[in-house]
Amino acid sequence: MKKLLTSVLSLAMIATMAGCGGDTAKNSTATETGSGKATAEVAVVTDVGQLMDKGFNQGTYEGAVKYAEDHKLTHNYYQPANGADATDNDRIDAMKQAIENGAKIIVAPGFLQAKAMETVAKENPDVKFAFVDGWALGLPNVTAIVYKEQEAGYFAGYAAVMEGYTKLGYTGGGGGANPACNRFGYGFVQGASAAAKEKGITVEIKYSYKYGSTFSASTELQTQIAGWYASGTEVVFACGGSMFQSVLSAASEYENAKIIGVDVDQSAESSKVITSAMKGLSASVERILGQFYDNKWDSELADKAQNLGAAEGATGLPEDTWSMKNFTVEQYKALFKKVADGEIVPDSKTPDDANNADWLKGIPNVTIEFEA
Repeated sequence: MKKLLTSVLSLAMIATMAGCGGDTAKNSTATETGSGKATAEVAVVTDVGQLMDKGFNQGTYEGAVKYAEDHKLTHNYYQPANGADATDNDRIDAMKQAIENGAKIIVAPGFLQAKAMETVAKENPDVKFAFVDGWALGLPNVTAIVYKEQEAGYFAGYAAVMEGYTKLGYTGGGGGANPACNRFGYGFVQGASAAAKEKGITVEIKYSYKYGSTFSASTELQTQIAGWYASGTEVVFACGGSMFQSVLSAASEYENAKIIGVDVDQSAESSKVITSAMKGLSASVERILGQFYDNKWDSELADKAQNLGAAEGATGLPEDTWSMKNFTVEQYKALFKKVADGEIVPDSKTPDDANNADWLKGIPNVTIEFEA
């Protein structure tokens, strides 16, 4: 379980490549590249937001860097122009620049990459593409990794309630249109519901995608979450890249406010982080690259999507930085085994319309207040 989730790379080198403040290249009109080799055979084309988002982009990038450096391969990253406002053409330009610079394989995280990847992959059949959080595109030079985020969300929601929290919040990226964030959120509610049932209580959950369309930090999001904390919300699941920074800023205003991180272990960011709903980004990217360089593309990867979850050690909570007192690691391991073995199967339901909460109705033991 730990191997896939805890593949860690020192950030000392890569922290020099990009700042950790606001969105990089937000106003840039050209693709931004890293300080790695100009000619690079392993390339990462980032999703919206910043490279060093301490989450999705960063976790993906770290896997590519680690594999490349362990195997003495050249590598670089490419951030599409216009940051959070990047278009398909911006992503196409970034991918083409990577290919011009010698990319043999391009790792591209985020569902928004689909159109650009399909276009560029068709034009460059000899270049391989790994679509992280994506799906098979019907092309032999594209493979995909998709995660069962509903499992990670379930673990986090269950843990929060078993730890003693009864007033929860969820803020999600993508404006309700991001499948991964939707799965995280729905799993979170299901986990909270299951724990509430065990304890014989009802849990309150504030739920919103309102300020998450660009996955960016914003004063509007910070104000919203501060309002949640002010009205009694105890812990907020911050699900969407740099949105975490707005939630952290809001939590900093309230002594007892807590946060649940996402994608990677975010406990190093603040003592307010009680746990993180993780997926094995870094290690799964390493695995894809290993299969490619072991000449297993045609047999194991071509036009296939790997759907990874607890059974593969690809979803879970961080054990090494465990800080919860009432919900123990031993209890978590027992829950994890039930999910990994298929005894508990969290639903991956996503909304037909992100502007209403109809899809969240009927979940027992929780009261949901939806903010559109």
